[in-house]
Amino acid sequence: MAFIKAERTNLFLRCALFGPSGSGKTMTALRIAKGIAGKMKVPVAVIDSESRSASKYADRFTFDVDNLEKKTVDHYIASINDAAKKGYKVLVIDSLSHAWRELTEEVDRITQASVSKNNVLSWGKVNPKQKRFIDAILNFPGHIIVTMRSKTEWVMNQNKDGKIAPEKLGLAPEQGKNIEYEFDLLIEINQAHHATVTKDRTGKFQDETIEKPDEAFGVALYEWLANGKAETSVQNSEKTISKSQPAQAKLKIVKPDSSGNKPTLKERGDGVIKEIGTIITANDKNGTPHFTEEEKEGARQIIASTKLSDKGLIELNDLKVFLSDELSKRESKKAA
Repeated sequence: MAFIKAERTNLFLRCALFGPSGSGKTMTALRIAKGIAGKMKVPVAVIDSESRSASKYADRFTFDVDNLEKKTVDHYIASINDAAKKGYKVLVIDSLSHAWRELTEEVDRITQASVSKNNVLSWGKVNPKQKRFIDAILNFPGHIIVTMRSKTEWVMNQNKDGKIAPEKLGLAPEQGKNIEYEFDLLIEINQAHHATVTKDRTGKFQDETIEKPDEAFGVALYEWLANGKAETSVQNSEKTISKSQPAQAKLKIVKPDSSGNKPTLKERGDGVIKEIGTIITANDKNGTPHFTEEEKEGARQIIASTKLSDKGLIELNDLKVFLSDELSKRESKKAA
């Protein structure tokens, strides 16, 4: 390990657009993508979860599309990885909100099926799936522009004619808490198609309001991103894809025992369950448990309902990682 002089290298765009229905998220994403792809002289790929809404603009934009029939996190990740394998360098995902809906519905099902009705541990089972989804986006070897629906609220405002009329406002994006931290550029679009840049790591557009961002905006972003030193090493798509599923990769590494035999599926499962038990029964220095009895029972219920299989081992390992992180947070909070 050593410190070296920091240099800005060529970067891949991570841009998120959010706004209410009708604000123009799909059109804006396609225009920005067209500007970037035009400079790079490469095609645009689109992952469409919005009932083929992107294809309505196929007469104005040229792109290849994957219309997701099943809008699950696993199907999103598979499509992102497929785009990487096929060499696409500009990818639009329209939108991320269906993946979030799948996760929240899964949390509700797990919580309602539990005795404690405590959703903390339900998120413990689901959060790792969200993390794999975000990792797949961040590790994609190209530029990504995503859209997110936002919760909608109606207010009464004065219009340009001086009359009072209802106006649709977009609120927080329908995605995971703190999703904005994952992107370099976060843009909120209103019903008038005005885009406000609420986060900008380029430093060029922060807090600016842009009327109908178009291809020229994509070109400006590309020129800033490309104005850096070329990477000395290139990460291939296979390495990128493997990073999007760390839990699976971790569980595939099975060390043989002293006799040279690999542990059985049951032995591996028992080992993870034992580690979970150690975590949830941990006490602080005063002997006070870090987890409540309800949370402990919730963890036991998740374990009992998890089928012993390769997929089940992944889920148990994800639960262990979540609980370990939660324990660290609680230990730090008590120590403060």
